[in-house]
Parts: sequence; structure tokens; C-alpha cells
Amino acid sequence: MSKQLTQSKDLTTGSIYRHLINLAIPASMGMFFNTLYNLTDNWFAGKISDDALVGLSISSIVFYLFIGLLAGLQNGTSVMVSSELGANKGVSLKAVTRNSMSVGVIFSFIVVLLGFFLAQETIDWLSTRDISRVYAWDYIQILLVGNIGFAVSAVAAGALMALGDTRSNRNVLVVGFFANLVLNPLLTFGLNMGVAGLAWATLIIKFASAAYLLVVLSKRLGFQLRLQFEAPLIAKILKQVLPASLNFFIMIVGSLMVTAFVSRFGDYAIAGYSVGLRLEQVLLLPALGLNAAVLAISGQNFGAKNYRRIAETYRKAQLLGLSISVICTPAMIFLSPLLLSFFSTQDEIINTGVQYLRIDAFVFFCYVSLFISVATLQATKQPNFPVIMGFFRQLLLPLLVNYYLIIVLDYSIVWVFGSVASIVCLSMVITLLYTRRQLKKLAI
Repeated sequence: MSKQLTQSKDLTTGSIYRHLINLAIPASMGMFFNTLYNLTDNWFAGKISDDALVGLSISSIVFYLFIGLLAGLQNGTSVMVSSELGANKGVSLKAVTRNSMSVGVIFSFIVVLLGFFLAQETIDWLSTRDISRVYAWDYIQILLVGNIGFAVSAVAAGALMALGDTRSNRNVLVVGFFANLVLNPLLTFGLNMGVAGLAWATLIIKFASAAYLLVVLSKRLGFQLRLQFEAPLIAKILKQVLPASLNFFIMIVGSLMVTAFVSRFGDYAIAGYSVGLRLEQVLLLPALGLNAAVLAISGQNFGAKNYRRIAETYRKAQLLGLSISVICTPAMIFLSPLLLSFFSTQDEIINTGVQYLRIDAFVFFCYVSLFISVATLQATKQPNFPVIMGFFRQLLLPLLVNYYLIIVLDYSIVWVFGSVASIVCLSMVITLLYTRRQLKKLAI
């Protein structure tokens, strides 16, 4: 094995369960603190005012819409790097990481342009109250300018994940959470910056995190990271990054569309849905950590052409996902009123969040199974099907069904959440069957 690869973890041998758990736990912990980070922003926004909480909720959805391009960087980079590791190509690894970093920088400039042309109009479309729009714009304009920190962090975290290192990203997310606890009150209330202080705190932490991850990655790879532009290799990277980014982009647009239907019931309903969504993300974190582990393990084994081990990883990850669901589903049902009460005293905000969590609890495993299937398809360089399924699951079907239920029949908000849950269940079954078929083809 070449010098550049000596600090990577070999995932092509050994216990699959052990690899899944050893990779998933640090990844889940990092995501846990990252979600707590976002919930902390919501909590401090609620301390400013309920309107500030609404503004932050809206701007968060809009911001994630514009950084959808960046979302595929982590998974796409991880797939490319893990494949090179499995094939033991040290020279190519250097080029892959450097060109992936260049793709990230290019994407960040695109995000700035799109954001400043379209963000304000999107905020105005989602909110009916001027004060909420002001808060939303105060928050998002700062993050748009500094989104390059998100891009660099995504590429570095993806490469480290492929190397079998989910701990470094966990460390920066844990430290970032505690730094946020200090910076949020200091900037928001101490320096009287309001909602803008929350954004500046995020920007400071994200740039510090990116710098740390770059240093760690450079040491592990054994060479200095810099920008490199090789058109053929960038094209290969984009084949992995763009479908993953498009899939995330579709997910955010779908969330935006659902938010638009929810907005028909008022701004407080938006805030309740947003907080409920954040809380659900906390419970989904072990599944997302499992997703990261599947991506790394299957990616290396795909590079080594060890296809039967990929199928075994898929089966065992599904079993672990089912175990996670048995624990988290009751928590969503019974603890949701208590959890929502930490963020607001408004009955409408609390009731909306509780309704969302209790309905979505019944399809919790469907989300977990979907994550595992998508990670497996991405790792085996089949990223297109998740995009197609994502279009139907998160855009077309929710649009048609909710238009009929909410606009035509004038049903309550519960039907919005119920329709989304039903579509997720159907999509999980289809994706599961498709993934199993593709794995059988590889094993032949």
C-alpha cells in the first residue's frame, strides 16, 4: 500500500457489524451535536421573539435550498476517495481530493450568485409578515456570503469518511456546538446584533472547522491540499457529486413546497413544523451515521470489486436500522409535547410540531431504510435512481396530493403530514426492491 494510504482504515476485511458500529457512532455523535447546534439557534431566536423564530425557520429552509449544490460534495467525494482506496490507487487519490476541493469552491460561488438573486423573493413567497421577512433576510444574507466554509468542510469531511475517519468531523461538530453556546448570546444579546449575531456565530465556527479538517486531511493523506483543475477528472467527480446534490436539492425544494402548504395555516404553523423537523432529525441521527458507514464500507469494497460483501453490508445495516427505529419511534410519539415546549409557549407552534412528529413516527423505519438504500447505490456508483425516486417522492406526488387535499378539499394541516408519510412508505418499498435487484446483478 502506498504511503498516502497508510493512515486509511481497511474496510474490505473484518467484521461488517464492527465496521458499521465503529464508523456510525462517531458520525452520529457529530451529527447529533450539529443538530443540537441548529436547535440552539432556534432556541436563541425564540428568546428574541416568536417572529424571530419564524424568520429563522424560514431562512434556514431557504438557505439549505441554495446550498443543495454543496450537499452532494461530502457523499460524492467520499465515493470517489473510497473507490480509489479500494483499488489502491494512491496517485489518483491525490488528484481526486484536489479536484474535489476545486469543485467545492466553484459551487460556493454559484451559491452566492443564486442566493442574492433569488433568496429575498423566496422568503417573501413563504412569509406573509414583514417582520418575519426582515429577520429571515438578516440571517441568510450573512451565510450566503460565507458559504465557502460549508463547501470546504463538506469535501474534507467526505474524504476523511472514506479513509475510515468519522471522528475528526465529529470533533469539530462537538466543539462547534459548545462554541455556538458562547458566541450566540455574546453576539446576539451582548453586542446587540440580534438574528444577524446567530449567523455570524455560525460563519466563524464553520470557517474554523474547515481549517481544522483540512489540516487533519492533509496529514492523513501525506500531501498538501491545493486547488487543481483537470477537466476529465472533474467530470468524473461531477458524475457522483451532481446526482447527490440534485437529490438533496430536490429534498429541500420538497421541504420548501411542504412548508408552502403549511404556511396556509399561518406563520406559527411554519415555526412548529420547522422545530418538529429539527427534533425528528435528532432522532434520525443514528440512521444518518449508519448511512455514512455504509457509504464508506461499500465504497471501498466496490473499488476492490468485493460485491458480495456490499450485499452483506446492506442487509446488516437494515437490521441495525430496524433496531434504531424500535427505540426512536415511541420517543417521537410520547415525548413530542415536552420537547416542543422547550422552544415556544405558543400553543399553535407546539401543537403543529407534535402533530408532525406523531404522524411521521409511524414511518420512521421507512426513512432509515431509504437512507441505507441510497448510500448503497451511491457507493456502487449508481446515483441516478435516488434522484428519480426523490423527484417523485419529494416533489411530484406531494405536490399533486397536497394540492388536491389542501387547496381543492380544504382539509386540515394533519393531511399534509399524513400524505407525506404515506408517500415515504411507498417510496421505501420501491427503493428497497430496486436496490436488492441491483446488488444481485453485481454479485453475478
